[in-house]
Amino acid sequence: MVFLRALLIAICAATATVSASPTTYATLPIVTLDRGKFIGTAADGVNKFLGVPFAKPPSVVDVKSVSVGDLRFRLPQALGPFSATHNATAFGLSCPQQATTLAIPNGLPQETVDYLTSGSGTTILDGEDCLTLNIFAPAHARSGSRLPVVVWIYGGGFEVGSSALYDGGVIVNRSMALKEPVVYVSINYRKIDASLAFGFLASQEVKDAGVGNLGLHDQRMALRWIQKYIHEFGGDCSKVTIWGQSAGSISVSFQMLANGGNTEGLFRAAFMQSGSPTPIGDINYGQQYYDYLVERTGCSCSSNTLACLRATPYKKLKAAVDSTPSIFTYQSLALAWMPRVDGVFLVDEPQKLIQQGKVARIPFVAGECDDEGTSFSLSQLNVTTDAQLRAYLSEFLLPGRHLRVRHMTRVPKMLFTPQFKRIASILGDFTFQAPRRFFLNNLSTKQNTWSFLSKRLKSLPILGSVHGSDYTTSTRKLLTLLDSQVKNITITQDTYRTDGMDFITELFLTLPL
Repeated sequence: MVFLRALLIAICAATATVSASPTTYATLPIVTLDRGKFIGTAADGVNKFLGVPFAKPPSVVDVKSVSVGDLRFRLPQALGPFSATHNATAFGLSCPQQATTLAIPNGLPQETVDYLTSGSGTTILDGEDCLTLNIFAPAHARSGSRLPVVVWIYGGGFEVGSSALYDGGVIVNRSMALKEPVVYVSINYRKIDASLAFGFLASQEVKDAGVGNLGLHDQRMALRWIQKYIHEFGGDCSKVTIWGQSAGSISVSFQMLANGGNTEGLFRAAFMQSGSPTPIGDINYGQQYYDYLVERTGCSCSSNTLACLRATPYKKLKAAVDSTPSIFTYQSLALAWMPRVDGVFLVDEPQKLIQQGKVARIPFVAGECDDEGTSFSLSQLNVTTDAQLRAYLSEFLLPGRHLRVRHMTRVPKMLFTPQFKRIASILGDFTFQAPRRFFLNNLSTKQNTWSFLSKRLKSLPILGSVHGSDYTTSTRKLLTLLDSQVKNITITQDTYRTDGMDFITELFLTLPL
């Protein structure tokens, strides 16, 4: 799973500003932005510029206007003109991550265990100064080449993930082999974790301050940076496609719903893998988690709890966040931290915006894996009866799910029962399949749309075509669906599980998450 590898593998390093003699970088690619020079690296016909800042760090201190830490939980701020010389030869720090662990239950075949644990043993290096992006371009690209641009937004449940996990050089080399060269850009954005990098804090206090969905605002800021500077790397700012997987794919869909569907010329097409507009509700639905952080950090007595959280020491707030439910705990896909309707970036529930036609009129692709829910239902193996299943669904997907924070640990020594597959089907359809079908059904007659269903790894025991299996991760690199290994492509009707998905659609139209 791509987002699982985001927990397990990364080699990241901070970007530094340097001064050096011209001869030091004589053989390396150099791009001038404003009055600044960025020194990249070159390998296998691809120029790479890594860890390039696109916004002010959330921890920056501007003595003229703000106090220490005052940029915490605030909208991203644009950078001034670049100056000096910058080393862009290593990935920047990843935005801080929520502590998440996937417990491997007993009874899994070794083949499945190997798949889930491949790449384990290293960790993501994260930090406060994380609002950076990376540019991969053909070595022959120059200002004025006007190549199409693909912008990658990584997944990870809005809890984990990093642009450093993906080698854009693979994509660029593949595009050149197809004689359709592109410039690839990957971006970081704030997720939930860490006092200086909250991306999806949600509550009435957050709504009143106008600082909801910061991670989505970060993505938008990165897209504006691309419009301003990508031509210097050989890209065409009028030919930008945004592309994501899982939470990154959901992010892509929300970028299509922002601003009444007006793209502001920031992108012209979209590609979504395992994620469409999630049926989310008002930002107040996250109040219980906000209140939990306030209590755990000792901010309950403060007259301004948001200001108190801004001033809370990093380690203290991180410990509070790490104790909240994550994507691999019992609560699973009823995410504690995710985008919500804030009245600013998302002015209404996504499904209502789609029905109102307030969506970008651009061509897009949206597809899923055949067994999206299996990896997430490993966290509920203690649900073994129909009554327990009904109780679980009532608590987390139906009325009453917003009543309390629950962080239940499942029992690992448990045999797989029929309820495992039932939960997997429900979670997969509720979060991925049904929202995609709703999205396409409402838009396919109004704009060019395409869809796919990936059955790669269908024979993987227990998990099947698990979430993220439309990638290969054996080399920790991205491969496109156009790879020569893809075989047996067929055209069919998108009508599987019609009755169940129709019921789920009616359910989330009435009861958003």
